[in-house]
Amino acid sequence: MEVLDPAGVAAPPISRSPATAPLRGVDERAARASLRAQVAKLERDLGLALVGAPTGVAAVLRAPGLAGPRLLSLGELERTRDLLAGQLGSVRRALAEVAEVQQAKRLLIEAMLLDPGAHRWVRVTHADIGQPGCRSWHVRPRLGLIGMLAGWWHVKVSSGCPLPGGRRPCRAPRTT
Repeated sequence: MEVLDPAGVAAPPISRSPATAPLRGVDERAARASLRAQVAKLERDLGLALVGAPTGVAAVLRAPGLAGPRLLSLGELERTRDLLAGQLGSVRRALAEVAEVQQAKRLLIEAMLLDPGAHRWVRVTHADIGQPGCRSWHVRPRLGLIGMLAGWWHVKVSSGCPLPGGRRPCRAPRTT
């Protein structure tokens, strides 16, 4: 059936725009699956970033308190994703700062070895450069007070960790 205007000209057919179309039930499954996949990837990346990280790096994390197991709404999933993304960024920044400090300490060791007199009494340990063990580099005067007065400085490199049992007891003298 054609609609005619008062002048007798046919009007274009009436079409509904998407804004005026009746709303049907929205399928949240795809959005929920996508958000769960994003949260899982962020949790995996966060866990990998924290493996082997110094203990101070994990201090930037805050876990939200949840009221037990339940099905999260889309808004809660989005907030969880955003929180994890922020935490991952904070951990990566903290790791970059730690790596920068460790690199500066490594350069300091090189400078200490090249010119011990310019780095008097400076000590750098393996922990400072992110390595396991007890080794340390310490600029000290050679021959104690005499070396200090004469300006004889050298880098003393420790031999590492002490024995677990401490110093060995002295042997008893042999009796025959």
